Amino acid sequence: MTALRRRITEAWLALILLTRLPLGQLPEPVPPLSAAVWAYPLVGLVVGFVGWLAQAGALAVGLAAFPTALLVIGAMALVTGGLHLDGLADLADGLGGGRDREHALEIMRDSRIGSYGTLALIFALGIAVTALAQFGTGAPLLVFLLTGVASRFAMTAALCWLPRARPDGLGKAAAPRGSGALVPGGLLFLGLIVATGGGAVTASAVAAVAAGIVAWRAWLRLGGQTGDVLGAVQVVAETALLLVLSITMLG
Repeated sequence: MTALRRRITEAWLALILLTRLPLGQLPEPVPPLSAAVWAYPLVGLVVGFVGWLAQAGALAVGLAAFPTALLVIGAMALVTGGLHLDGLADLADGLGGGRDREHALEIMRDSRIGSYGTLALIFALGIAVTALAQFGTGAPLLVFLLTGVASRFAMTAALCWLPRARPDGLGKAAAPRGSGALVPGGLLFLGLIVATGGGAVTASAVAAVAAGIVAWRAWLRLGGQTGDVLGAVQVVAETALLLVLSITMLG
């Protein structure tokens, strides 16, 4: 397999893993999950573009800003299957209700959602919808692309830098060796910051702090990252970006 074909297959695998798009089956040999980590930020381009298309369609038929924002967040959640939102809810339940590390990890494996997870989803989705609605006539495409890429770059960084909290699960299977997987996404992220302008640096810095706090809490309480931790990092980073961009770009 040529290097280019291998990279395309790895990006394909990342899309299959992080979305619910009907992408068919990968050709043999299928690369390991860890080989696709570099492409996670590229998935953000796809999800962000879907969100922008949903916004354009809603505004074209005359929907107001708030229902348009609801539709956009719903469309992006549908594309990802709510994967990262589920991670946020599970982590909130684990950190909020766990007596110790083992109990928190046990709670996070439970498919049922508790009060902490419910509250986390209400706040995250409420902030994201309200922030998008502030754009009124619609957020620019670059806002969707930046938030999609940056939040998944944060998730990639957490996967690369945090130790594994469990001996199994996605956090172990997808963990790459070294930080080389951060380079492609980091370059794309920086390019989108420059292209977006209008407070993108400030928004990215706030999102990095917010995602870092989530990762830090997971490291202290759980001993590292799991798939749920990665999902929570993505949602928190994306929500923070949307919130700050809605202030800096419209202020």
